[in-house]
Amino acid sequence: MSATVLARVRRGGMVESVHSGHVVAVGAEGSYDVVAGDGDAVIFARSSLKPLQTVAMLRSGLDLPDDLVALACASHNGEERHLAGVARILERAGLDAAQLQNTPDLPIGDDALASWLRAGRGRESVAQNCSGKHAAMLATCVEAGWPTETYLEPSHPLQLRIRETIADLTGDEPEVQTVDGCGAPLFSCTLAGLARAFGRIASSSDPVLVTVARSMNRHSEMVGGEGRDVTRLMAALPGVVAKDGAEGVYAVGLPDGRGVALKVLDGSQRPRPVVMSAVLARIGVVHPVLDEIGHVPVLGHGRPVGTVEVAVGLDRAGTAGAGAVATS
Repeated sequence: MSATVLARVRRGGMVESVHSGHVVAVGAEGSYDVVAGDGDAVIFARSSLKPLQTVAMLRSGLDLPDDLVALACASHNGEERHLAGVARILERAGLDAAQLQNTPDLPIGDDALASWLRAGRGRESVAQNCSGKHAAMLATCVEAGWPTETYLEPSHPLQLRIRETIADLTGDEPEVQTVDGCGAPLFSCTLAGLARAFGRIASSSDPVLVTVARSMNRHSEMVGGEGRDVTRLMAALPGVVAKDGAEGVYAVGLPDGRGVALKVLDGSQRPRPVVMSAVLARIGVVHPVLDEIGHVPVLGHGRPVGTVEVAVGLDRAGTAGAGAVATS
């Protein structure tokens, strides 16, 4: 893969680290509007696939209120509203947390983690950030009459439907299949395919895609939680669909059908919002939230001594550095 430097980390005025990777913005018709690195790079989109997985579940008969659809798409902090939402999904299906088969873990939100530990609790499946998706997978199986005990098997009807839906929305046939961190099957796609899928979800008139887009945007607090850049982005921009993923993946869909996706090759989350904010500004998105989430300070003894800066030649005036970014 022909990667490029996406971001530089400056401390005390000196470049201390660099993050390489790929980023692509596609138009509503699928053209490459911006590309740095390889837009056709094959990646594991990790949790950025959750909106696509939720589309598959809704197509299979899952019926949830919008806030719980958003939770099915979530990598949540483990806040009380998230844990209560997981319980609601399970209760609607006549199930409980004992049926969850995702990897037991602690909440990922700082405040949620502190509360959880104060209560004397350890790693549990319900607290793991993918528990909303897994609860929704179980509820889908109940609705469709599929077995719940084997819902994570790649040959299960639900996982076959998910694979089919990923191929449909991305336009890519998954080349590689493995297991995600939460235990669910994970399918590869191209970076451009991920961007296309998010553009489709955000702009489609298909009732299922409309439900996913509306739910995520209007209930962005369920998709991430307090302080999360993905939540802040959707809360500020009506109609936008955004989802972060492990190992430095980020995808955004705009209501006009355009989509952006990026992959940081070293897996770091640090440059993710910086690069995404710059690319969104480059393609004409204007809002103060881009400056807010695009500012990631580098701290020394608890105070800012540097910053993470985009390094792909993009600026807010919409110019591209020579050789770094191709635009159509």
